[in-house]
Amino acid sequence: MGISTGIPEKQVTIREGTFEDLETILHQRRMMFYDMGNRDEAALSAMLATSRPFFASRLRDGMYHAWLAEDASKHVVAGGGLMIFDYHSSPRDPFPRRAMVVNMYTEPAYRRQGIARKLVEIMIDWCRKEGFGSVWLHASDDGRPLYEKLGFRQTNEMRLMLR
Repeated sequence: MGISTGIPEKQVTIREGTFEDLETILHQRRMMFYDMGNRDEAALSAMLATSRPFFASRLRDGMYHAWLAEDASKHVVAGGGLMIFDYHSSPRDPFPRRAMVVNMYTEPAYRRQGIARKLVEIMIDWCRKEGFGSVWLHASDDGRPLYEKLGFRQTNEMRLMLR
């Protein structure tokens, strides 16, 4: 599916990712954290070392679904994905799985053109079709306004950091 960015030379097509896109997905994951201020190269390398087998496995078993935006020359300029988790059901949602948006990244030259919005809309639609009762994410400061416009709301989730 194509998306008009308003800039003819920056038109993109969005497609589903495959196992062959693993290195691109990992690159985007690294750059996402880098752009959020995580500049420690050793920490980024350690994250990629553990992320590579994790995402390879999840791409193979269908517990990770990726969508990638490509420009006219088939260069990936943006992407994101959904992690699918087995999860306990509740009275509000008897579906025993959860979906989480992860790895949202857009190359700087392609930001603020509606590409990330379209990627998230595609993921939300996919979740609806698959019967999920909700989808969640962790928003960066830059991403928060987009997610709020799409209807995401903060919850009462709490966290205790153990490291």
